[in-house]
Amino acid sequence: MTAALRIVVISPELDLMDASDEQARGLAERSRSLRIGLLESGFNLVASLPADVFLTERLAQLQPDLVIVDAESDARDALEHVVIATRDARRPIVMFTNDNDTSHVKAAVAAGVSAYIVSGLSPERIRPILDVAIARFQHEESMRQELADTRSELQELSTELKDRKVIDRAKVLLMERQKLSEPKAYARLRKAAMDKNLKLVEVAQRMLDVADLLG
Repeated sequence: MTAALRIVVISPELDLMDASDEQARGLAERSRSLRIGLLESGFNLVASLPADVFLTERLAQLQPDLVIVDAESDARDALEHVVIATRDARRPIVMFTNDNDTSHVKAAVAAGVSAYIVSGLSPERIRPILDVAIARFQHEESMRQELADTRSELQELSTELKDRKVIDRAKVLLMERQKLSEPKAYARLRKAAMDKNLKLVEVAQRMLDVADLLG
């Protein structure tokens, strides 16, 4: 399964960085290790992109299965671009950085990062890191879907309860004003709904509205 994964790496444009800068050399070395690890593990590296305003459009075109953020001291800025770009099409995000400022790790995980790796990148670590990140993402997506389903069910139950109260009020109105039994009042509501091709609750609500107007 992992061999077929399409991966996009988000990183600074190394050719625009000062090659004599120690930080730039460190990032270049880590980027090489990352790419070697991806290739040796059989992953499909489809593109390496900068974290810019065009990222959303590029990811939409490439449709990767996983996004890797390879960032340095600008980790937070790069992450913001990636989170915005994947907001409407969620996918696992793995972040590799040498930025020792871990004050925003919690926010990064809350924003959707499945794995946040500080320093120590070696090619042989790539596969286990990505496998764990994918498993975590799938687990969180499953929980997210379960939560959405539960909310939907609760909403349906709430709507059904509200509809039942409206129908019961309309039945009581008919029973009081036309001296009908409960079964006959309900039957009259159902017949009116069928005749007018409306839902039972719609007929009941209209009846209550008219009664309120007439007092």
